[in-house]
Amino acid sequence: MTKDMTKGSPIRLMLYFALPLLMGNLLQQTYNMMDAAIVGRFLGAQALASVGSTSSVQFLVLGFCMGMCNGFAVPVARYFGAGDYGRMRQCITHALVLTAGAAVILTASCAILCPQILRILSITDDIYADAYWYLLIIFLGMPFTLLYNLLSCILRAVGDSRTPFVFLAFSAALNIGLDLLCVLVFSWGCAGAAIATITSQAISGILCLVFIFHKFRQLVPTKDDRKLERSTFSMMLGMGVPMGLQFSITAIGSMVMQSANNGLGSVYVSGFTAAARIKQFAMSPFDAIATSVSVFCSQNAGARQGARIRKGFVQGLCIGVLYGICAGIVLILLGRTLSMLFVSADSVEVLDASAKYLRYMGYFFWCLGFLNVARMCTQGLGFSGRAVFSGVTEMIARIFVSFVFVGTYGYTAICCADQTAWIMACLYIVPMCIYCIRKVCRDMGKENDPEEAAV
Repeated sequence: MTKDMTKGSPIRLMLYFALPLLMGNLLQQTYNMMDAAIVGRFLGAQALASVGSTSSVQFLVLGFCMGMCNGFAVPVARYFGAGDYGRMRQCITHALVLTAGAAVILTASCAILCPQILRILSITDDIYADAYWYLLIIFLGMPFTLLYNLLSCILRAVGDSRTPFVFLAFSAALNIGLDLLCVLVFSWGCAGAAIATITSQAISGILCLVFIFHKFRQLVPTKDDRKLERSTFSMMLGMGVPMGLQFSITAIGSMVMQSANNGLGSVYVSGFTAAARIKQFAMSPFDAIATSVSVFCSQNAGARQGARIRKGFVQGLCIGVLYGICAGIVLILLGRTLSMLFVSADSVEVLDASAKYLRYMGYFFWCLGFLNVARMCTQGLGFSGRAVFSGVTEMIARIFVSFVFVGTYGYTAICCADQTAWIMACLYIVPMCIYCIRKVCRDMGKENDPEEAAV
């Protein structure tokens, strides 16, 4: 069911939209955590290190895919808000073609370069084989990941965050069942965990496609909508590629940081892996809040309602920061206890490493409220290129900490890298987002419209 976000209370609309998205994000992280828990508990800390040692490169590649799909959905949201459904379907056609091309290129290149990628990550010999097969299978399943993410982003762009949640819930339950089957029954090890992941994503993506064709005919391109135009390709690439690079550039810094951490030994790799799973779970609400702000601002930009854009941004920012403060306190106080979901109690050194990472991160977790909301709002308003620089700032900060401080301070420097990156990125993206909002409102010619300002 589509949802027009150009009328009604901004905070109520954003929360209504964010709730299914939040539940979906938490559910996705839950089955990611279950994936790690099954590997760590039944295959051991070394297997957990094998899976976790490649997480940054997965974020690099899959993050680009997800960011690109988010970018393709921005024009869809804008034309939906403007009521131009024909143009909206044209954008969907071009998004499908571009995504198919990206799937072929990325899958082939990543599969071929998998050994070189593992060498760059400084994967040690004791975990290399498991890491290779896990990463290769994840890469081979990339077309299904792209399919599901594109369709989900299109549905969210028109205000429907519930349908993607339903399919994600199905995927999560299926993934956990397949994990247990492949790891415990078939004894396929880390490769089994990867097979379970891509199989569940493939089934969910196909079901989502079938559902749209039968229930969301408004989104299905007609014969006239399927005409390909160079100008539309350029416009879609101008939105999708910068947003994809935003994720990937951030991941490059994470790769350098993880490579530095991998060199500290398997204890710190396992501790970092457990902490990273918890971090990803805790960050899920930020994604839901920021995405709701982005869709809200994008639809209202199409409807030329500047005052609603400003109001939605401020309210979204407050929600994000408040959540960050509360979540940070939990990470500080309960980090070690949460780490025991993945690591047995007798692995004291691994638990200490995980708890330390979470404790250091918790003190600055509120920064992500500013960072994610401002970045996604900037992207939703069509300024993807400017938002990319916040990712560049994060990358530089993580690389700087990894190269300059890890050699001297070891794992303590790793524990401080994320916070440094967040703060540096906030110093750029928050003022830039405010500038972009003002520019959009100024271009609308409604900056001083008393009737709109009263909305």
